[in-house]
Amino acid sequence: MIDKVGKGVLKLHGGDMAAVKDAALKTLAYCRANDWAGHDPYDALNSKVFKALPFLNARLPRLALTQAMKRCPFNIRSLLLVPKTQNPKGLALFLTALLKFAKLGLLYPDEELVRTMAEKLSELRSPNTSYWCWGYSFPWQTRTLLVSRGAPNLVCTSFVANALLDLYETCCEARYLSAAISAADYILNELYWTGDDSIACFSYPVPSAQSQVHNANLLGAALLCRVYKHSGDQKFLEPALKVARYSASKQRVDGSWDYGESPTQRWIDNFHTGYNLCALRRIGREAETTEFLVHVSRGFEFYRQHFFQEDGAPKYFHDRTYPLDVHSVAQSILTLLELKDLDEANVKLARSVFQWAMANLWNEDGFFYYQKLRWATIKIPYMRWGQAWMLLALAALLEAGADDQMAEPSRRTGRLPELVR
Repeated sequence: MIDKVGKGVLKLHGGDMAAVKDAALKTLAYCRANDWAGHDPYDALNSKVFKALPFLNARLPRLALTQAMKRCPFNIRSLLLVPKTQNPKGLALFLTALLKFAKLGLLYPDEELVRTMAEKLSELRSPNTSYWCWGYSFPWQTRTLLVSRGAPNLVCTSFVANALLDLYETCCEARYLSAAISAADYILNELYWTGDDSIACFSYPVPSAQSQVHNANLLGAALLCRVYKHSGDQKFLEPALKVARYSASKQRVDGSWDYGESPTQRWIDNFHTGYNLCALRRIGREAETTEFLVHVSRGFEFYRQHFFQEDGAPKYFHDRTYPLDVHSVAQSILTLLELKDLDEANVKLARSVFQWAMANLWNEDGFFYYQKLRWATIKIPYMRWGQAWMLLALAALLEAGADDQMAEPSRRTGRLPELVR
């Protein structure tokens, strides 16, 4: 069925789009065949072997196991009985990608996949809370605290709520807007905090953290601005702008951001920088303000100059070549397309990033590898970290290269017939 999807429906500009379409449909088929479930770089603490050894259940062993499995070039998770799981953030990325495919005619006759994905997200919302919010499908140890499996957090909740808003904008079903509003209430009521020196932030990864993590701040602020635009509820706007102004104020003179303000968070990387830029662009659009344009412009100039090699390879860190990571590939494509109005070469560079990924991280079975190192390639097909992000990036590339005209009249509106009845 997947091999037949989209034939005669999508009109594309340029021969390279045929390769994008082929990779997208193969990746879709792979993810669907695996029921959207897989392993994750950070899922070590899901190990049944680890859980059976209670003397290891302490901060340092948890950190050591997580880092060892994250860095291991071989996937030993089956040996340690780490199950494959459906991750809410990954499912949110899948949902947004599926909506793009559907609008392009590439899901016909399988649009019901969209509703199925939304139902899965409903089932996986965090328990024991009245809010609609989400956490990861594994427990994870930070430097200071253990976050339990499914515990809601800002980043995961923001991605899921945005995907539900994407669905709402397609089908106009109020329940999806209601869920996104509830997620915004969770962020505002449980995570928002202010302090001295004009600090206004959202806590991450837990409400008690009172952290200053810029990508999390801006993702949360962008969601609140989007919910404000849909709901008209003024309570979301001012806190969102305060948080955005705080993180914007922490941009360095050269246009970069540290990951966060803690002494242990002073690094600059590709995909978190991409999050910042895309979120600031969306805040400006949803809040109808131009105050962040200078930050986006300066940040994007740094981004273009420091994160790409001549062959299109997107670097993970701004000051070193390796690792070359699939998540950086995907977010690079998404960032370049989101900001394509800032540089006419952005779309060409996004396609170069895709071509590099196909030459270095692609497996013909329909998935992307994790990382390319100086001395080896880690060929693990992580589901959330790799396949979900790449499926969304490929969908965005197709969307950017697609003709507005669809072959079938029922798709010329860009709506899903089964979802608007």
